[in-house]
Amino acid sequence: MITLYGLPLSGHTHRVAAFLSILGLDHAVETTSVDAPGLRALNPLCQVPVLKDGDLVLCDSSAILVYLAKAYGAGTQWLPEDPVGAAHVQRWLSIAAGEIRQGPAAARMVALFDKPGEPADAIEKAAAILAFMDAFLLSTPFLAADHPTIADLACYAYVARAPEGQVSLAPYANVQAWIARVEAIEGFLPMPWADAHGG
Repeated sequence: MITLYGLPLSGHTHRVAAFLSILGLDHAVETTSVDAPGLRALNPLCQVPVLKDGDLVLCDSSAILVYLAKAYGAGTQWLPEDPVGAAHVQRWLSIAAGEIRQGPAAARMVALFDKPGEPADAIEKAAAILAFMDAFLLSTPFLAADHPTIADLACYAYVARAPEGQVSLAPYANVQAWIARVEAIEGFLPMPWADAHGG
C-alpha cells in the first residue's frame, strides 16, 4: 500500500499526488504538518512530502517522482533513460528546486503564510524565471521533451499558483499555455488554490 504524507497547499506534495493520480496508483493520503511528531520519525528533516510504499520510506519530492517513474512509469515517457533525455529532465528538476523555489514558491510562502526567512527579492526572482520559461516554451510544448515528463510535474504547482504570491502570469502567454497542457494530462489533479482551503 502506498501512503503519501503531506500538506494540501504544498506544491512539493502536489507534484507527487498528481503523479500518483496520473499513474492510477491506489494510495492513501495522510495530511500532516512539518511539526507533527510522526513526521520526524519518517523524515528527520521534518519536510513534506514523504512516500511510504510497503516497507520503503522516501523523502524529497524529486526523489519520489524518480522512484515512481522507475517503479510504476510503464516505460520511459516520464523519465527518459537516454543520457540527453535524462539530463534535460534533471535540469528542470534542479530549476524547480532552485529558481522556482526561490522565486514564485518563496513569494507565495510570504504572501500566504507570512513565512520568515524567504528571499526579499522573491517576486523579482519569480519574474526572471517566468520570463526564461516563457521564452523556452516558445519552441516546445513541454519542458524536457515533446511530451510531459516528471520535469513538468515538478515545475507546475508553484508556477501555476504564482498569482497567490502577487506574481502575475499575464505577461507569460507561453507559460499559461503550458499550464493548460499540463492540466489536460489524463488523470492530472490541478494544484488547489489557497482560498479553497481557507488560506
